[in-house]
Amino acid sequence: MFNLNLDFSAVMALVLFALGLIVLIISIIILTRQAVGRDIKTITKQTTILAEKGITENIAGLVGNASSLINALNDLSKSNAGIGVFLVFLAIALLTTAYFIARNLGITF
Repeated sequence: MFNLNLDFSAVMALVLFALGLIVLIISIIILTRQAVGRDIKTITKQTTILAEKGITENIAGLVGNASSLINALNDLSKSNAGIGVFLVFLAIALLTTAYFIARNLGITF
């Protein structure tokens, strides 16, 4: 009739494959949104202009706040890219695991 181990392994392979595809799509969305992030570039450009104006007018507090804003924006872009890359590797691991489970069951692609 039904082999419980075979059915469980087939369902596990299917679930891992679906999760791998979902995680891959999410990571692509995160990475493309990071590349298109025009708002961060605009804020960085305006902050740089503000810092230059603060330097020429001897306003030390303005320069310090502008430089900390630039550092925060750089950290934000690095963390978003790191999350996207981590999700890509996670998706590859899930898809590879699903492939090897399906291969052991005799399912070929």
